[in-house]
Amino acid sequence: MSQRLKAIAFDLDGTLVDSVPDLAAATNCTLSQLGLKTCSDDEVRTWVGNGARVLLSRAMSHALAREVSEAELNAAMPVFFDFYEQHLERHSRLYPDVIETLTALRQRGLKLAVVTNKPHRFTLPLLRAFGLDELFELVLGGDSLAKMKPDPLPLEHVRAHWSLERDELLMVGDSRNDILAAKAAGIASFGLTYGYNYGEDIGLCGPEAVCNSFTEILSRLDAGY
Repeated sequence: MSQRLKAIAFDLDGTLVDSVPDLAAATNCTLSQLGLKTCSDDEVRTWVGNGARVLLSRAMSHALAREVSEAELNAAMPVFFDFYEQHLERHSRLYPDVIETLTALRQRGLKLAVVTNKPHRFTLPLLRAFGLDELFELVLGGDSLAKMKPDPLPLEHVRAHWSLERDELLMVGDSRNDILAAKAAGIASFGLTYGYNYGEDIGLCGPEAVCNSFTEILSRLDAGY
């Protein structure tokens, strides 16, 4: 492990939790209420990563076969939020070895943060539902700050919050948004291959390490990346 590493920021959806089944359920309930054709879980997997508004915009545009208007999207968002609140943890699952690996990282003295584009109102309840909330000292949702990933602002906030140098913070995520945010913030990143990255190879984004499983984070740190 890097001798200077003091903290790790983790993405949530597609990194810690496979949340697509519940996001898809909420999306389809919303589309049905709007009288639009529904979509598959696989389609939703290619639409997540940029926050709830972008997810619903993509789903509605797909159903309408045209770009959804701002007015249409604004009217639909409260419907989606209501449905997602009902489906938050029904079908989502932790990825293998998440709790064990996070616990091991904490035991190494590392501070852990969640930096997600999911709205904050859903982030904390989801973490609590899977027993993850006490493992993280800092949790940022997509609406916690003025900008979200791939903008570097959330990671810069984590650095400032803990007074970290750039080489003291690592970003771990499954999407190019995570890797791009890390690069823009001037910090190292690990890319996970099993999440949601629009069907692209996460390695193409140029993270410092590519991990095929969550527990591989430990071995990569032991090897110095």
